[in-house]
Amino acid sequence: MHMPRDMNQTDARQDARGSLIVGVLLSLLAALPFLVAGRPQLTDYPSHLARYHIMLDGGRSPWLARYYEFDWMFTGNLGADLLMSGLGRILPLETAGWLVGLMIPVLTGLGIVAVMRALGRPIGFGPLLAFATIWSPAMGMGFYNFTLSLALALLAFALWIRLEGKRWRWALFVPVGLGIWLCHISGWGALGILVFGYEWHRRKDWRAFAAPWPLFFAVIPQLLAEGTKGGLSFGPNVASYKFRIWLQAMRDQSMLFDVATLAILCGVILLALAWRRIDGRLGWAALIFAALSIVMPRHFGGGDYADYRLIAIALMIGCMAVQYRAAGRGRGVLLALAAGLFLTRLAVTAGAWHASDRQAGAMLTVLDRLPEGARVAGAVLLPRKGWALNPFEHLPSYATVRKDALVNTHFAIPGVHMLRLKQGGPEFADPSHRVFHRRGERIDLSRFAPARQADYLWYVGRPRPDAVPAGARIVARVPGSLLLRLANRPAPR
Repeated sequence: MHMPRDMNQTDARQDARGSLIVGVLLSLLAALPFLVAGRPQLTDYPSHLARYHIMLDGGRSPWLARYYEFDWMFTGNLGADLLMSGLGRILPLETAGWLVGLMIPVLTGLGIVAVMRALGRPIGFGPLLAFATIWSPAMGMGFYNFTLSLALALLAFALWIRLEGKRWRWALFVPVGLGIWLCHISGWGALGILVFGYEWHRRKDWRAFAAPWPLFFAVIPQLLAEGTKGGLSFGPNVASYKFRIWLQAMRDQSMLFDVATLAILCGVILLALAWRRIDGRLGWAALIFAALSIVMPRHFGGGDYADYRLIAIALMIGCMAVQYRAAGRGRGVLLALAAGLFLTRLAVTAGAWHASDRQAGAMLTVLDRLPEGARVAGAVLLPRKGWALNPFEHLPSYATVRKDALVNTHFAIPGVHMLRLKQGGPEFADPSHRVFHRRGERIDLSRFAPARQADYLWYVGRPRPDAVPAGARIVARVPGSLLLRLANRPAPR
C-alpha cells in the first residue's frame, strides 16, 4: 500500500523540522562547560585575558604602562580581540572573556546545522557525530581566534551554497572573506577549501579552482600584515610528531575515551567511503584537510600547531559528509548513539571544568597577598607524560589581570604578537614558566631563570618544590599554589 504523496511530503517536513530542533538544542548545549565554571578552564585563556586587560587599559595603569606595550597590528588573528575591544568596555573584563568563549561552541554547532540545511540534508547520523568535534583540542586549549573563525567559516559556507546562482554573490563574499581572515587566517583558508571542494564535486574542471576568487582579496592584507612574519618549521622527528597529533586528535580528559572516539569517527568515515555513502560536496574538502594536516608544518606564520588544528576540521567535515540513513527503529538507535557520544564527551568536559574551576579559585587566593605592580616569575609544573589538557598552564597570568603585575606567562613574541614586554628581558615570556617533570624527579627551582628578574615566585603544582631560590620566604600557600617573596629584591615603585 502506497502512502499519498502529500503525506510523504508532510513526513519529510516534520523530519526536517525535528532534526533542526535537535541540531539547535545540541548547539546550545555545546556551551555547557562555560555554564558550570566561572572561569573558562582553557589552557591559554588566562594569558589571552591578560592581553585583553592590557589592551583595554590603554596605558592608564602606571604599572601596566611600565611593564607592557600593546600595539594593534592589522593581521589575520584578531577575532576575539576585536570582540573584546567592544564587550570589554561595557562588561567586566572576566565576564566579557567568558561570554566570548561561550559563543564559540554554540556558533560552531549552528554552523554545522546551517551547512546541512543549505545542502538540503537533515541533521542525521553523520552530522550528529560531527558535534563531538566541536570541543576539539583547539577549543580546549583556548585558541579563541581560530575557533571563532572556523565557526564563522561554516556559517559563511552555508551562505555560499544558499546564494548559488546569484550573480552578486561574489560582491558579498569579498568583505565576508576579509572579515573571516581578520578573525584568523586558518578560518579563511578553511572557507576557501570548503568552497573549492563543493565546486569541484559539481564541476570537476578548472572553474572549481577559480570559484573561491572573491576570497582571494584577503591575500592583499595578508602579504602586507606585520603579523605574518613568524617562522615556518616542522620541528624534529616529523613522522613521530605527525603520528602523535593524529592520535591526540580528540584529546581532552581521558586517553582511553578520546582515542576510542577518534577510532569511532575514523571508522564511520571509512565505512561510509567504502559503502559510497559520502556526500562529495563535503567529502573532497575533508580529504584536503586531512592531507594538509600531514604536509603542513607545525609552525606557520608565528602560530603553533597549524597542522594539528586541521585534523579536527577534517573529522568534522568528514562526519558531516556521511549520509547513511537507516530505516525504522535502527535509525533512531543510530541517531541516539551519535548524539550520545557528543553528550557524553560534553558531560566529561563539563565535569572536569567544574572541578578545575574550584581548584583554580582556591589557587588564585594567593593573589590577595600580592601587591599591585609586582614582578612575578610564574613556575608551572607540567608532567612530561600526561594526557588531559592542563587548565593551569597559564594561571599566573591572572596576576596581570588582577594586580597589574609583570608576569612571564604571556605570549609576547616581537613581530608576531601585539603585546610586548618592556621589562624582564627576552626570556621573560611564554614558555619560560614551564617546569617539565617526571614522577620521582626533584623539583629544583633554586636556579629558575625568570626569578632573577622578579620580586615574587608563584609556583603552581601539586607536589611541593624541593628547592627554591636562596632566601625566598613563603607569603601564601594553598593546595597546588605557592607564592614566595624573593630575597634582596626592592619592592616595586
